[in-house]
Amino acid sequence: MIDPTVLYDVIDGVATITLHRPEVRNAFGSGMGDELSEAYRRADSDDSVRVVVLTGTPPAFCAGADMSGGGETFRPRDEEGFTASGVSMRAWNVRKPVIAAVNGHAIGIGFTLTLQCDIRIFARDAKYGIVQVRRGMMGDGMSHWTLPRIAGFANAADVLLTGRTFDGDDALRMGVCSRVLDNDQVLPTALEIARDIVVNVSPASAAASKHALWRTWSSTADDIERIETELHHVLMRLPDAKEGVEAFLERRDPRWTTRVTDVIE
Repeated sequence: MIDPTVLYDVIDGVATITLHRPEVRNAFGSGMGDELSEAYRRADSDDSVRVVVLTGTPPAFCAGADMSGGGETFRPRDEEGFTASGVSMRAWNVRKPVIAAVNGHAIGIGFTLTLQCDIRIFARDAKYGIVQVRRGMMGDGMSHWTLPRIAGFANAADVLLTGRTFDGDDALRMGVCSRVLDNDQVLPTALEIARDIVVNVSPASAAASKHALWRTWSSTADDIERIETELHHVLMRLPDAKEGVEAFLERRDPRWTTRVTDVIE
């Protein structure tokens, strides 16, 4: 049996996906990309999963590419089978909210994978960076698309072209993450946010909003008006639109009955 590089656990509607190669600070290798993609697919297709939390086994989130191969780490790959994305199923393709609980160092692809998530919570004193230009390569994980949109062109150029590393407070200043916490508070806080979503957010509503949100990066204002309008028509026909209002007025937890497939096939 080959030890898994990604752990998968579901509790009360929250799927926790853990990068798990602690002996090498969860370095990205040994099939981790395929296992992470499969974990994302599993969470996406399971109606009992409402939120996904991506984290790493301490003491790091992901130290980047596994460089145990030395100078052959970035050897030429098969042109048909290789993708610089790192994963075939990206976090933004999951029809549920994906929270990156970055509980330690996230370097290279360890960092760029977090940019594919919806919400990012960073450890304050961890080290972050897209360092590949200092290794004779370039940023991966579609970071040249995600980072400029998340942090702005100037910050993206600073990070991608210098390969410098920075801490959680710098990441927050650049707008890369929404919260910076002590290392041991990152995962508990992410799980708390996830549990709040499970109770208080309609599955169909979350899927619709995520669908529209990620399309803002390649859409005009008119495109988004059309997408929002179409999704409003779908949501208004679903029982959660009535249940959400009645639960609010009756001051009780809502009883959601929709699924993500009700809005996004």
